[in-house]
Amino acid sequence: MTISGELNETDWTVAIETVGVATGGYRCRVHVMIRSPDCKCEHVFPHHRVFATEREAALEGLRSGMTWVEMKKSDTFTY
Repeated sequence: MTISGELNETDWTVAIETVGVATGGYRCRVHVMIRSPDCKCEHVFPHHRVFATEREAALEGLRSGMTWVEMKKSDTFTY
């Protein structure tokens, strides 16, 4: 089974999808998008950890995506 989820705000979206790992456990693929009048920024990345359950992988993926958006919007880094 695959869990997917999406969080939306006016100017950003975080979408996730869990994937099974051959050695056991689950990883999460995170897709973030930030929209502004002058540009659109997209970034897709796998979460760095393997989790015992899909639920844990999904929640941590959403959390990581929201953290990425927060850091990008506060100009913590450029991408």
